[in-house]
Amino acid sequence: MDQPLEGRTAAVVGAGTIGASWATLFAAAGMTVRVTDPRDDAQQVVEAAVRSFAATLPGGARDADDLLSRVEVTGLQQAVSGAYVVQENGPERIELKRDLFARVAADAAADALLLSSTSGLMPTDMSRDMREPGRLLVGHPFNPPHVVPLIEVVRGEQTTEEQAQAAAGFYRSLGKVPVLLRREIGGFVANRLQSALFRESVHLVLSGVVTPEELDRVVTESVGVRWATAGPFESYSLGGGPGGLRHLLEHLGPGMVRRWKDLGQPELTPEVVDLLSTATEERFAGQAYEDRVRARDEAQLAVLAAREQARLSGG
Repeated sequence: MDQPLEGRTAAVVGAGTIGASWATLFAAAGMTVRVTDPRDDAQQVVEAAVRSFAATLPGGARDADDLLSRVEVTGLQQAVSGAYVVQENGPERIELKRDLFARVAADAAADALLLSSTSGLMPTDMSRDMREPGRLLVGHPFNPPHVVPLIEVVRGEQTTEEQAQAAAGFYRSLGKVPVLLRREIGGFVANRLQSALFRESVHLVLSGVVTPEELDRVVTESVGVRWATAGPFESYSLGGGPGGLRHLLEHLGPGMVRRWKDLGQPELTPEVVDLLSTATEERFAGQAYEDRVRARDEAQLAVLAAREQARLSGG
């Protein structure tokens, strides 16, 4: 059963973009938030990020000073001691995470939820040096965590169903949409899908079919709209008419398979990286990064709100 979070303590390990986003969301849920990061300017970084993210929280902007009154920057041991949940957001280095979680587990309460925001490392690998490795789960958000609903919950080889459900329940209590993966796999699900689409996007640009800007327009004006309301399987089921997915695959499947075999396999050579990066940099020249992030998050919140309204009205 999901538990109320008001008054509980969350430890956020790592004060980068993901960690600060989590801290903002936890504070908005009424939690006491302890952030820990070895960087010298952690206090200033966290305060600036919370002030920025407070404007794009689901349900509307929140008072940044009120959120910051529940956020404290402290050391690792102090942060995790007595915390209800620990959300780790450190660098993607396996040895670092193994050492970090061994230390976290030693100082955290025996029943604390130990979660990692890693975008691709396996919980079984990260928990190798823990006395109870089953305690560590991945809670992988889609950036930024305070806006995008999805959380991929990934259990390790020794994680129990009870532990997995407790992690999912925590994220549901935050208003997130957790999906429990049935087994570990590199990159999890969302990033694998994103990587597959980006691979073909790069191929199409390098082949001279479209520019990067045109490619973005194709996605946002077609599959982006469709997938915001129905995923690939549901979309193809609807595309098959009354016969559903079976009808579509039986009639259009052969052509689809031929296209699969023709998909590109581009290499990210220095020349390709420079070409793609230069085109994108020129496109957004003169636009402040912070303004672009705010515009993106506000647009995503508007899409989510409109989708929810459509569901409530039976649309």
